[in-house]
Amino acid sequence: MTEGSRGDADAPPEIAVIEGDGIGREVVPAAVEVLEAVGDYAFAEAEAGDATLDETGEALPAETYDLAASADATLFGAAGESAADVILPLREAVGSFVNVRPARAYLGVDALRPETDLVFLRENTEGVYAGHEDRLTDNVSTLTRVVTESASRRLGEFACEYVAERGHDGFTVAHKANVMRETDGLFRDTVLAEAERRGVDADTVLMDAFATRVCLDPEQFGVVVCPNLAGDVLSDLAAGLVGGLGLLPSANVGEERGLFEPVHGTAPDIAGKGVANPSATILSAAMLVESLGDDDAGARIRSAVEGVLSDGPRTPDLGGEATTREVTDAVLARL
Repeated sequence: MTEGSRGDADAPPEIAVIEGDGIGREVVPAAVEVLEAVGDYAFAEAEAGDATLDETGEALPAETYDLAASADATLFGAAGESAADVILPLREAVGSFVNVRPARAYLGVDALRPETDLVFLRENTEGVYAGHEDRLTDNVSTLTRVVTESASRRLGEFACEYVAERGHDGFTVAHKANVMRETDGLFRDTVLAEAERRGVDADTVLMDAFATRVCLDPEQFGVVVCPNLAGDVLSDLAAGLVGGLGLLPSANVGEERGLFEPVHGTAPDIAGKGVANPSATILSAAMLVESLGDDDAGARIRSAVEGVLSDGPRTPDLGGEATTREVTDAVLARL
């Protein structure tokens, strides 16, 4: 993904901003302030989610989809009950084929496993999230799981490039091919074949065994390559090891653009109270600017967030009493 994809090399990168529902309306503006502090970007706001559905009859209006498909990058908050009708099409709009989810512990945060430092590379287009569900009778419903060699190979290529660029020794493929022999078997074998072709070390682990082993000893894993559903579930499990979902950013990566969002949802229990933790969204913004080629700005944002997590102030989910505004101001001060 490169700066100026809209055709004007002198124009600032355009970032689509979609707050969504719940705490998305609180944490996304915080991340926008941080982006404004580190670079020159053009922001274009759009609506999606439950409130948009109530107002317009559509959870994801066509103009929002089109904006995400044309902008250089998209920053998204969260959607409520309409999440599947929002986030899946938005990922399609940016051509995303992999979801990158770092899960690491930070100094100053009370983490169950403070040694945790993981990155999940989740296939983002198929599996059980492909949307092929049917109700055959009142008593029977079905779900078709889709796994293709082409999508698995593309993820394998990305994983090999990812570990090579970042100095990792290799990666682990989490799968369930002992039961889902055709689908997960194809996924596992295709990713491993790509690693072998490129000379990248890769091992495998059954996803249920991974769920136990990562809790007991997270240091044995680094980069984990997963099918769609497994990547969703296992990264949320890892969030419990590092202090909660309020710390996990993510990037939905496509060939030319990306969609960046916190892993957490709308958190309706605290929405509107001004105490949502903006860290995951701001860290997602760091991944966004890096996707636009500004690694220095990404490092600055990440360093500022890490400093605030270490020294405070902290929101209630991390044991503190600070507001979203106070944490955002602390990050801005460090920038």
